[in-house]
Amino acid sequence: MKHLILLGFLSMLLFNCNNSNKKEYTAFGKQMEASKHPGKKLMETNCYTCHSPTASHDDRIAPPMVAIKKHYINSETTKAQFITSILSWINNPNLEDAKMFGAVKRFGIMPKQAFPEETITHIADYMFDYDIEEPEWFEDHFNEEKGRRKGKGKGKGKGRGEKQGQAMKKQQANVDLKTLSYGERGLKYALTTKAVLGKSLMETIQKKGNLEALVFCSEKAYPLTDSMALVHNAIIKRVSDKPRNKNNLANAKELTYINSFKNDINNNKEPKSIVDLSETKVHVYYPILTNTMCLQCHGKSDQDIKKPTLNKLASLYPQDKATGYGVNQVRGVWSITFDR
Repeated sequence: MKHLILLGFLSMLLFNCNNSNKKEYTAFGKQMEASKHPGKKLMETNCYTCHSPTASHDDRIAPPMVAIKKHYINSETTKAQFITSILSWINNPNLEDAKMFGAVKRFGIMPKQAFPEETITHIADYMFDYDIEEPEWFEDHFNEEKGRRKGKGKGKGKGRGEKQGQAMKKQQANVDLKTLSYGERGLKYALTTKAVLGKSLMETIQKKGNLEALVFCSEKAYPLTDSMALVHNAIIKRVSDKPRNKNNLANAKELTYINSFKNDINNNKEPKSIVDLSETKVHVYYPILTNTMCLQCHGKSDQDIKKPTLNKLASLYPQDKATGYGVNQVRGVWSITFDR
């Protein structure tokens, strides 16, 4: 009898272990699947400048992407409906169609930007199927807002399991950076720098206007970029064939890559990182693309850039060449260098 009880106990233990391992394997497989989805990288490239998951609640300039997912998707929403809703909003952001009234009240209506439909479709497809990176404060904030909408006051916040989950996500993010390919690693360095610059620039535009934003670019862009280079132990540059600052003029190799990215855009291809290896260094290049907001300072002088902005540009950059662009054009490249 004792042998039967022991055998039964061991069987249950083995079943639970196998079941646990299966769940862990499934979660790992899902995570690997998500990392390879084209929408993940496109979201980080195109959305995180404003919708960064790392910005604090008080310092951000737009809601995080996970908030958009939670406001647009419920138990009855299909993937096709979600993709259609996101495409519709990106093509025509307006107050009447807004679903995130708190975000609109705080941040204003999202500026209209031109993105290829395929890019937005990939991003929305990824958002629907996979978990989106959350800021640490988000769950408490969302529960509080949810409780307020239901008239129940504040939410209870995170339990122990949720906090452990957040800690595991953070740990996984650190591990992932070390195991990325050279191209993905260089892109990550570029995107985190872009997010820091973009956040500061957007805040300046919102609070002080375009003229002060030009002053910010001339005085603060280099120090912020250098600080991110120290964080990543890399050389991080933004260079162009039509620089605003002559120190940002691309060299011969960089000009070749700029032309390559221009060719991709002209042929409606989604550009990918270019990796160039030397004996001890890794060089990664990724395009800098214009959107609608860029045209306020980089567009056509006779239709996009206002007279006071033109005057300020002439004052700050007498040899400025960085104008005349349209939407979704290559304005230059990120040039990232780090050790092999």
